Amino acid sequence: MTLRFYVIRHGETEWSLSGQHTGRTDLPLTTRGEDEARALIPWLSHVQFVQVLTSPLQRARRTCELSGLGAAAEVEPDLAELNYGDYEGRRSQDIHKDRPDWNVFRDGCPNGETPGQVSDRADQLIAHLCTQHGNVALFSHGQFSRAFAIRWLELSVAESCHFMFGTASLSILGFDPSHPETRVIDLWNATPDMLTSDGL
Repeated sequence: MTLRFYVIRHGETEWSLSGQHTGRTDLPLTTRGEDEARALIPWLSHVQFVQVLTSPLQRARRTCELSGLGAAAEVEPDLAELNYGDYEGRRSQDIHKDRPDWNVFRDGCPNGETPGQVSDRADQLIAHLCTQHGNVALFSHGQFSRAFAIRWLELSVAESCHFMFGTASLSILGFDPSHPETRVIDLWNATPDMLTSDGL
């Protein structure tokens, strides 16, 4: 079986709604976030997964559970969100008042992770997962999932800024069937209201 990653971002939290950077702060899902997670069931239940991995943070673990895959899930620490350091809980628009050109994927965060560390973490996880064959579900977070996808394409993690990734969205990474060594994005940033049951 060809390796495919189903990358799922957690559902809405209070800070994702307000635009505050949420790294290691362990926030729960909002009621709407729980509904978003449940809405993934029809698009995940028909997929046979050889492995289901989730970030240790409760917003990802709860999304995994509510989407119907919790029973098979294992915690993978490398799926945790970026460490925002001094920027934890702050909004980009507020950070930009002091640093107008700041970009987390290029500049990192004071006392948090550097882009190089994020890139290395994604590479480590990819190397580990490439021993698998079949469909692998990854429940993670907005920024790390973007970095993971960019590193899957073997591009600089700084390019992650060009990818949007909404709450409870699904993306699929894999290989080009005509060029089996070429890594591709099959689907990106799809939410349940966009998806059709036969589209995956």
